[in-house]
Amino acid sequence: MTDQNRKQESAVTRDVQITFDCADPARLATFWAEALGYQVQAPPGDFESWDQALEAMGVPPENRNDASAVVDPEGTRPRLFFQRVPEHKQVKNRVHLDVRAAPGLEGDERMAALEAEAERLVSHGAKRLSRHEPAPPLGAGHLIMADPEGNEFCLD
Repeated sequence: MTDQNRKQESAVTRDVQITFDCADPARLATFWAEALGYQVQAPPGDFESWDQALEAMGVPPENRNDASAVVDPEGTRPRLFFQRVPEHKQVKNRVHLDVRAAPGLEGDERMAALEAEAERLVSHGAKRLSRHEPAPPLGAGHLIMADPEGNEFCLD
């Protein structure tokens, strides 16, 4: 490979989409939109709803919750895609999201902000798993949570 080819290859922009395997894509999409300040992706074209779009595409009613997506309203953060799979979650996630709910805060103020966000998300179906106290100099403190289908994430 020539230096020019390497430069061209390294200059390619790559987007990232985060995909969740789940049982109920619409429910999980709604939860993560609420958690992250995202919105459910709008239907294509001139359709007023996804149900109208899927009807026009010939998707049978029993398959209309096979997938869903949420997007950042400002278009800067990654799209989250939710796809129905037949199996349930089996083990702990090897990769998880950290929801930065208290950037710049420290100590009691940080933990209070994380607790407030945890309460808000619990009201939308999340489950609180554990609390990790601040342990300076490297540990700022965080909460481990699970979304409505048990996928772990941290409030950081």
